[in-house]
Amino acid sequence: MELTSRKKAVLRALIEDYIQYAEPVGSKTLVERRGLEFSSATLRHEMVELEAMGYLAQPHISSGRVPSPRGYRLFVDELMECHGLSEAEREAINASMRLKAKELDRFILKAGEFLSLLTQYTVYALTPRINQVRLLRFDMFTAGADTFVIVVVTDVHTVKNKVVYPPFPPVEEALRRLTAVLNGHLAGLVLHDVTPENMQVVARRAGEAGAYVPYVTEFLAELSEEFDNREAFLAGQSHMLGHPEYHDSVKARRLLEYLSDSRELARLAGACADEPVRFVIGPENEAEELRDTSVVTASYHVGEHLQGFIGLVGPIRMDYARLASRLIYFAERLGWLLSGDEEGKSNFRSIKM
Repeated sequence: MELTSRKKAVLRALIEDYIQYAEPVGSKTLVERRGLEFSSATLRHEMVELEAMGYLAQPHISSGRVPSPRGYRLFVDELMECHGLSEAEREAINASMRLKAKELDRFILKAGEFLSLLTQYTVYALTPRINQVRLLRFDMFTAGADTFVIVVVTDVHTVKNKVVYPPFPPVEEALRRLTAVLNGHLAGLVLHDVTPENMQVVARRAGEAGAYVPYVTEFLAELSEEFDNREAFLAGQSHMLGHPEYHDSVKARRLLEYLSDSRELARLAGACADEPVRFVIGPENEAEELRDTSVVTASYHVGEHLQGFIGLVGPIRMDYARLASRLIYFAERLGWLLSGDEEGKSNFRSIKM
């Protein structure tokens, strides 16, 4: 038997009704509650055939039908419609995410305060960010007479989309062509590795559809900024004043003012991403405010993709070996705690505190 469009319509209506009411569905119910424009006899015939094909089941001989696992599979693969979230649902999810973000921020700040107390140095910490985002797939399609949508799928289990309002009516065929070119040239690349030259090649290959490329470029830039976004924290500023190198109040104030800028803190991580610990000693620092100061930084990882940094700031006169050992161990523990990886306990380095 052929799975006709009518059978699909009947199956879809039956599954939606069963999901809502959790009761076997009969032909009369489909007419009354789902408004199908078929006679009860026609619906009964279609339901019998859908049952024979394995998409429906009948719990009792006198009852209506219920979906089978095979019916649900067809429904999710082909028949169901994606429902938009209500404003209340969106706000509830956003509020929950903001709460989780605040909890993470508080945790990292507390960790920094503890490390500062342990070492008697000022500590800075950067919340995790996704350090490598790979582009898996693009999709573009019209969403009305005046808008189109760009969809980007990444390897960190995120699907990002943007609604665009161009000054000209979008053309579906052109969007399909650009989608094919994007998937052919950019899919598989790391987001940060996409260059203006890449986009120029895409524009040339897309022909007239290249008119949409600036919108894609802008969206990728926005995604890059979003994935790069992180919070910076400073703890233990008072410990700095306990070192004789900072008894000069002018010098100490100048340094603390520099460190109070979260943008400058974000730059302190530097090239630490691929090193267990990084030392920047005195004049090696680019900032003039840090020329008499050393920065020791370690990275911590949350899962496979998230990476944060935690570091110590103090005078050039530091016990680097001891501080590095403490910092590496602390960073590993911090990553483990944030990841909740019970098996990670045995993988820490044997470092004496």
